Amino acid sequence: MRSARARPSSRRAADLLAGAEGAGNGLADKAYDTDAVVAAVEALGAQVVIPSKKNRLVQRVIDRNLYRDRNNVERFFSRLKQFRRLATCYNKTASSFLAMIHFVSALIWLQ
Repeated sequence: MRSARARPSSRRAADLLAGAEGAGNGLADKAYDTDAVVAAVEALGAQVVIPSKKNRLVQRVIDRNLYRDRNNVERFFSRLKQFRRLATCYNKTASSFLAMIHFVSALIWLQ
C-alpha cells in the first residue's frame, strides 16, 4: 500500500534544485507541483513555472509562453537519447560523457 507522501521524483527534484543557483525560471510539469519543489524554486529566487494540479485550493498563475519552452527542452533531450552511446552511457568518465553530449548537440544543431 502506498502512503500519501510526495512522489520519489518530486523528492529528488528538490535535491537537484539545491545546486541550481542563478536559475531565472523553474519549469516543470504538473507532476512536480509539490510544496517542496515550489519552495525550492522560490528559495533560488526563480520564477515558478509549474502548472497547479486540479486539487490545489489556490491555483498558481504561470507564464504560458515560458511553459511552452519546456516542450523544446524535452524534445531536445529526446533527440539526444536517439544516440545509443548517450542513452546507454557507454562513456567511462563524466568528462567524456559531457564531450559526447557537446558533440551530439552540435550535430543536432547543424541539421
